[in-house]
Amino acid sequence: MSSPRTTVDTSGTAPAAAPLSGADAPQPAMSYEAARDELASVVATLEAGGLGLDESLTLWERGEALARTCATFLDGARQRVDTALTQAAQSQS
Repeated sequence: MSSPRTTVDTSGTAPAAAPLSGADAPQPAMSYEAARDELASVVATLEAGGLGLDESLTLWERGEALARTCATFLDGARQRVDTALTQAAQSQS
């Protein structure tokens, strides 16, 4: 008995099942929103189950890479806000 194959919408990026060359594989440039949406899709697919071990591990690795991409965007946004607040405080002094 074979389980149905589940696919993940990658919104124009490399297919989720494409082999990764490790955790530090370079990621294509994508927006925060695209990374977040794809990460949500990967998580939903993994939570639904029914995948083989290899496919699950590949999706998990993709999810980790997407989470790092999102974290990088959020760190940059936090830095921009901090800079803006510092500049605003200095201009009021």
